[in-house]
Amino acid sequence: MTVIHSAQLVSSGSVEADAWVRFEGDRIAARGTGTSWRECAAPAEDIVDAAGGIITPGFIDLHCHGGGAAGFDGAEDRIHAALAVHRAHGTTRSVLSLVTATVPDLESQLETIARVAEADPLVLGSHLEGPFLDALHKGAHDEALLADPTTERVEALIAAARGRLVQVTIAPERPRALEATARFVEAGVRVAVGHTAADHDGALAAFDAGASILTHAFNAMDGLHHRAPGPIGAALARDHVTLELIDDGVHVHPVIARMLFDAAPRRVALVTDAMAAAGAADGVYILGSLSVTVSGGVARLTDGGAIAGSTLTMDGALRQTVGSCGVDLATAVDAMTRVPARALGRDGDLGALEVGFAADAVLLDEALRVRRVWGAGESLAGG
Repeated sequence: MTVIHSAQLVSSGSVEADAWVRFEGDRIAARGTGTSWRECAAPAEDIVDAAGGIITPGFIDLHCHGGGAAGFDGAEDRIHAALAVHRAHGTTRSVLSLVTATVPDLESQLETIARVAEADPLVLGSHLEGPFLDALHKGAHDEALLADPTTERVEALIAAARGRLVQVTIAPERPRALEATARFVEAGVRVAVGHTAADHDGALAAFDAGASILTHAFNAMDGLHHRAPGPIGAALARDHVTLELIDDGVHVHPVIARMLFDAAPRRVALVTDAMAAAGAADGVYILGSLSVTVSGGVARLTDGGAIAGSTLTMDGALRQTVGSCGVDLATAVDAMTRVPARALGRDGDLGALEVGFAADAVLLDEALRVRRVWGAGESLAGG
């Protein structure tokens, strides 16, 4: 049991001063303000004086490939090593993203993630960012391994994930893409439009067929043009669509990032799209089957120089969004808690510091740097 008191509580779009929250097991049992925390605190509990620090719900990353020199396409010990890096930076619930590979390789990777997720409730499941992508917008994906979403491939991947596949990115212009979208949605998988050459109407067709996420808005797609609104315009036109944003100052200019928050209130989800170099040194890494060179914290394909994921952590995204983009703190926190929870249909138990919700929380200092992290009531970092 844990009580965190004397905090500035930021949750559900609001800020509450001198607040406290109490965890019991893996759930939030109570919250309030002032000194009333003393009335429900037992002597044996872990009592944390936030000393005016900021307490938020745990961060939820919908799109992350790895960290700590390890990728989520590796063995279980490598997955845990990558997760540890991001948990130290406030990510309490993770969707583990996989880049394009052969279908048999993806089946094996999905099975490994399923085993990890079955043992660890902080792992929400897997995300297939390939192979159903457009070759001209492939980004850091191996063009030779891209494929159409045939019934056979779709069914094989759904089966391999054992109910733990939560998201798949599809370029809607690929043959049978809309049929695949309907099948994935039927299986409980969120479909994202991304790595695509689709125009406005093509993206709208995918969203109207059940797609509900835009994979890293502005990246690996045509931009927002005043006569050709493209996938971004289509996502803005459909209120059920969540727009991922990699806000690291590299993928999207701060002016454009702020514009997206203004254009799609309560629908922007901050993601890292981090690869193995997050929390690790510059150098040469492998992402899927491709070589990536990281210099100055920026990851690019060794051959060609295309951006290849990021080295971002969620707390870094928060500082960039608030400090460089001018987004208010409550809105930025929502973009990494309540919005991604809603995108996955988990806004009834994740993404807010409310009684009955999961005991996931991040304690930050005034500079928005992580002091402590809790997931499902357990201390994950700090302290």
